[in-house]
Amino acid sequence: MAIRVEAPSSFSSPTKTKYEYDVFLSFRGVDTRHTFTGLLYDALRRKGINAFIDDRKLGKGEEISPALLEAIERSRISIVVFSRNYATSKWCLDELDHIIWCKKEKKQVVMPVFYKVDPLDVQYQRNSFEKAMAALQDRFKDDLDKVRRWRSDLCEAASLSSAWLFDDGCKLGFIERIVEDARAMLPPNPLHSVDHPVGLKSRIEEVKSLLDQSHDGVCMLGIHGTGGIGKTTLAKALYNSIFCQFEGASFLFDVREASNEYRGIVRLQQLLLSEILEEKSKKFGSVDEGITKIKHRLSHKRVLLVLDDVDALEQLEQLAGGCNWFGSGSKIIITTRDKQLLSVHGVQETYEMKELNEHESLELFSWHAFHSSHPSKGFEDISARVISYAQGLPLALRVIGSNLTHKSLEEWRSILEQYDRIPDKTIHEVLKISYDCLQDNAKSIFLDVACFFKKWRSVYANEVLHTCHGGARFYFEVLIDKSLLSVDKYDCLWMHDLIQEMGREIVRREAPLNPGERSRLWHHEDVVRVLRENSGSSKIEGIMLKSPQQEKVAWSGFAFEKMSNLRILIVRNALFSTGPKHFPNNLRLLDWERYPSMTLPEDFYPENIVVLRLCRSYVRLVEPIKRLEYVTSMDFSYCEFITEVPIMSQVPNLKELIFVGCCNLIKVHDSVGYLSKLAVLTVNGCSKLKSFPREIKLASLEHLDLAFCESLDYFPNIVGKMDALNTILADNTAIEELPHSIGNLSGLQILSLNSCEGLREIPDTIFTLENLVWLLLENSRPHSRKSLKKSMQDSYPIIRSTNLKILNLENCGLLDEDLHLTVNCFRNLQELNLSGNDILSLPDCIKECAYLEKLNLDNCKRLRDIPELPPNLADIQADNCISLTRKSLSHLWSQVIHSLSHLALSF
Repeated sequence: MAIRVEAPSSFSSPTKTKYEYDVFLSFRGVDTRHTFTGLLYDALRRKGINAFIDDRKLGKGEEISPALLEAIERSRISIVVFSRNYATSKWCLDELDHIIWCKKEKKQVVMPVFYKVDPLDVQYQRNSFEKAMAALQDRFKDDLDKVRRWRSDLCEAASLSSAWLFDDGCKLGFIERIVEDARAMLPPNPLHSVDHPVGLKSRIEEVKSLLDQSHDGVCMLGIHGTGGIGKTTLAKALYNSIFCQFEGASFLFDVREASNEYRGIVRLQQLLLSEILEEKSKKFGSVDEGITKIKHRLSHKRVLLVLDDVDALEQLEQLAGGCNWFGSGSKIIITTRDKQLLSVHGVQETYEMKELNEHESLELFSWHAFHSSHPSKGFEDISARVISYAQGLPLALRVIGSNLTHKSLEEWRSILEQYDRIPDKTIHEVLKISYDCLQDNAKSIFLDVACFFKKWRSVYANEVLHTCHGGARFYFEVLIDKSLLSVDKYDCLWMHDLIQEMGREIVRREAPLNPGERSRLWHHEDVVRVLRENSGSSKIEGIMLKSPQQEKVAWSGFAFEKMSNLRILIVRNALFSTGPKHFPNNLRLLDWERYPSMTLPEDFYPENIVVLRLCRSYVRLVEPIKRLEYVTSMDFSYCEFITEVPIMSQVPNLKELIFVGCCNLIKVHDSVGYLSKLAVLTVNGCSKLKSFPREIKLASLEHLDLAFCESLDYFPNIVGKMDALNTILADNTAIEELPHSIGNLSGLQILSLNSCEGLREIPDTIFTLENLVWLLLENSRPHSRKSLKKSMQDSYPIIRSTNLKILNLENCGLLDEDLHLTVNCFRNLQELNLSGNDILSLPDCIKECAYLEKLNLDNCKRLRDIPELPPNLADIQADNCISLTRKSLSHLWSQVIHSLSHLALSF
């Protein structure tokens, strides 16, 4: 028997209203401000929902303000909290009247909440509402139409199917359900758009008209034009204006660049599926498999897909091969510089992106140069000269404007002389003027990002570049202010490809015919040539070898001897015939995947190195790590020849130490347990690891991963407070007991001990951890069940106030008495997994778990009786429960129907 009840998702289609708030709260202050509505407001804000609440105390006879009416109109949802004295307030009724008007005219969602009042009292104005309306009728006997309208509003609001009724019980649980309901009705977050969308509105309408010509079938539309003209900006704005109208949507940025990465198309296919289906996509092995999955999963789904910056036919064939890949009504939008590409792929509808006209150019330039829609006084004529250099390209207008902002008229004239000297006014030369105005350190950092660090986490790039130039974060801000660099929502560095091309062209021109004389090498053919021919020089500061296909490099190993100033070395997807005989000590970043030697060169002592990554390499660590003052990250994942982590006490600033999948690692030196700045320690998948620090005193540690260390049979003792540690993963280990000192981990949120079959001791101090949210004990043996039971009994008074939300006890051999104690202890659970246990019945007290939303009973083959279930259960799984009585089945189905009707009512 398989039963699942899940809450549906819903959101309203966008209207022309410019929304300022997600939720407007209407309530009677004297009734609920401090007892209910205030708590609801706080809960909405905690979930990131922008709610409006009017906190003013109103005087008698005060009229509702126009600002409040506007707040109602600019809210997507209105939550009306009906309480005993709601109708005694003319203010509340005027709010309600405007809310009902917005529902009819603006399609606003209205959610009535009946707080300790009968909905029929509101609908038919009985009891307290009858008295209140009678008093208002006497008070407004000269305006009875207003009273009749109020009565109609009350009746309409009370009859809405989206109503919530609270009589008594768990107030916080009730509030959380309302919040989740509101969040489900809100549209997904739009993509970040430009601050000043000059000229976009008319272009959006033109493209929409082309899309609307195909109502029933699948419409493929191409937006083409030169680089920097705003194709991506238009596509994002268009996406934001229509994505809510589809069953799923995906915007794939930088298809050209992403597809050049190793397995890039496969990753794009996975991302496409995960975004449209709103689920984590399973990995697949080939492009062909990805094509099959896209066609199978999306052929009956109405989707919106944007493929940004496509430059090859194969990319279209592998991501959106034909209209039959997608359901009827789908829209596929492609941006490209190559119009012919669209024709070859059979794209019928095309839109050519034109440059901004003179008026639009001046406005966009002014926003960046003057932070206004027009030039400042005295700058009108010179601004008109400036915009001619940008040729109507939005990117150039932003960069030029940002470069000139806050400068005097004399400085403007000086910079304009540089533009005048550009012979052919190419976009690269126009953009280069902004680069020429930078300080030397800012120039160097700009070139490093353009050549190596685009899409890197800014924190990593900052740490590396800070040791090279100092003040890297300051120069990042300078580049951002100049519109040469940005940081995306994932805290990754990003720059427009034209700006990146401009930076790389600056480097190429250092020595057009001899890459060994350039400061930076990034093109794999240039890198391989320099290494094979040993033609490098001291001018080289950085090398990145990233081949689209695995490259075999035959070289002598001496190529780095001439590169005394090499700071950055990144090697990916390449196999070298021999290891390097020398490394320059000036290195700050050494990131070499499949490093071909067992040791680093003997004379290599990089005192200033920040990042050392030698994943999937032949390297062995047989001696203590040398004194490395500045290193913050070491990663030796999948190095099969490493058997021991040596003494690490000479790396005082280490923040990240990773040994994932080192299958022959046996010992981690005790010194690792005392690295005061270590934040991440990972030995996941080191199946032979037996010796780990017996005690750890790691004040900065945030993440400890021991999972799949199958030979490790103990957990380290915690010395002192370790407040920063929030995650411990110790699945599939041989750990037999946890130390009592685990109670020192006051910040711990996730503790995963799945498949620890030898676990026999679970200390009661676990349940003193106030921040613990996840506790996962799947597949532990019966003797650990007894320990768990004893720990819960010993700390029962503390457990009752725990914040634990997710508890996995799958295949833990639980009996009825264990389950009764568990449910009694953890009343605040949201998810409970009891799959595969030997229970005969669920305890009656489970109905009191007011927060419980998910319950898994799969493979509980002895389970016979199911009592009344919690009221907010939205996901019930009971597959292969073969012993359920007919009465229990009937009861379970009634619970399912109740849950479904509750969910339908709540929407």
